[in-house]
Formats: sequence, structure tokens, C-alpha cells
Amino acid sequence: MSFRVELPPTFAQRLAQQRGGADLTPGQGRSGGRSLVGMWVTSGSQVNAEIAAGSGLDWILIDGEHAPLSLGDIQGQLQAIAAYPTTPVVRVPFNDQVLIKQYLDLGAQNLLVPMVHTAEDAAQAVRSLRYPPEGVRGVGSALARGARWNRVENYLTRANDELVSLIVQIESAQAVENAQAIAETDGVDAIFIGPSDLAASMGLIGQQGHPEVVANVHKAIEAGRAAGKPVGINAFDPALANDYIDAGIDFILVGADVAILARQSEALAAQYIDAREGKEAGDQPDSY
Repeated sequence: MSFRVELPPTFAQRLAQQRGGADLTPGQGRSGGRSLVGMWVTSGSQVNAEIAAGSGLDWILIDGEHAPLSLGDIQGQLQAIAAYPTTPVVRVPFNDQVLIKQYLDLGAQNLLVPMVHTAEDAAQAVRSLRYPPEGVRGVGSALARGARWNRVENYLTRANDELVSLIVQIESAQAVENAQAIAETDGVDAIFIGPSDLAASMGLIGQQGHPEVVANVHKAIEAGRAAGKPVGINAFDPALANDYIDAGIDFILVGADVAILARQSEALAAQYIDAREGKEAGDQPDSY
């Protein structure tokens, strides 16, 4: 008998487990457990991905949108992370059928699709993620790591419903207005709010903590809850992050490998150079 492989739980399944296996009740937040806490890996480093995976965080986001990553880079990071219990999510550069197919085939089970502004955008992402007749994903499982080269039993018939998950990103004022319809789209497992681009779309670039931006964030959160879907957010500011966690956000990103290295190397310079030369520490750059 040929060797068989069972894939790890998807991020959607992790979220359901965190809620005790119960669906979200429309109009309410997380019903049990705690927020799933994660970080970005945007350096392109397989070593950084493995270090982050062993940190004890719940999930790791590999970013294919802003990081200099090839398909091989992403596959290598997924292979490094696979030895650890954390769940990897991969963000595609944009809502593209061909790229989504390639990311799934190289072994990304959990995709984050950015710049989803309407329910039609969300439905397009769902179609790209699913095999026919529900979608348009091309069949190449025998050739790809996604199905472990056909070592995952019945991959083709199980993939649509249990082996991959889809998160769509709400990151514009238009998307906030359409957030409930986006979240209600069949096949969308969760929504993720991006305050940086949201702020930019509101004419408040770099002001993720602006009261109007935060108000729109909460509007999107409530829309996701009304649709009965988990809601996540990016928040590097500890005060904002703790506020969202205390409010019952289902999942959150609180840092990035490159940001940690940048801030901690600056702290070393401040401690061992600036302090001895009588310099004051400079203003910190805006957080993502």
C-alpha cells in the first residue's frame, strides 16, 4: 500500500476549535476560548519562518503581497513551518485565479486574499479556490505538494470542503460598507481587517489609530459578526491590539519579523551608542 498523508487542520478548523466547535452566533463575538495570536514573516527568510513557527504563536502569515517572495520561497517557508504546531496562512499578491491555483498547489492550505472590496470580489476568490463544479481551480494534484503528490487520500473530492480555507481582507472604506455581504459569501471562512490601507482609503494614511479609522474597524467587526463569520485584524500598536483582543477579536497579527529586527537593532544602538554619546532616541517609524 502506498504511503498516505493527512494534512493538518486548516485555519478555519483551528478557529472553529477555538470556539469549542460551535458556529459563531450572528450578532455576537467569539463565544469561547481566546484570540488566535500570530505574526507576519515578510523577510523572505526560511530561517525566520522556522524561528517564528517555534515561538509558541498560534499562526504565521507568510506575505506574498509586499515581500520579495517567489513561489519556491513560499514553498520553502511552508516546509520549514510544517515541523511545528503553528498554522501557516499565506497572503497572495492579489485576487488572481492563476496565482491562487499555484499557491494552493505548492501547499498553502490557508489563503488570505487582499483588496476584496465587494461580494463579487469575494465570490471570485472562492471560485479560484475551489475545484469544479463549484469553482475553476485547475486539477494538478498528482504534480503538487498541496496534495502531497497524491498521497492525501481523496484530495480532489475533499479539498473544497475540508482541506483549504479562505480569508478575505477588508481594507478600504468601500469594503467596510460591503463587509457583511462579503462575509456572507458562501465559501468565505473569515474576514481580516487591514487598518493601514483602510486608513489610506479614508485620506488618513499612516493613522491606523485615528478615531474615524477605529470606528470603521469596529463597523467591519460587527458586520462579520452579523454574518456569523470569524473576524481578524492587524494591530502592531499594543494598546490597539489589546483593545481588539479584549473586545473578542477572533484572530490577530501583532508583529512582523522585519519590524522586530528593525526595532530591536535600533534599541541596541540606542542602548550602547546613543546613550553613551548623550543622544536622545529618535522618533520611531510608523507601525504597519
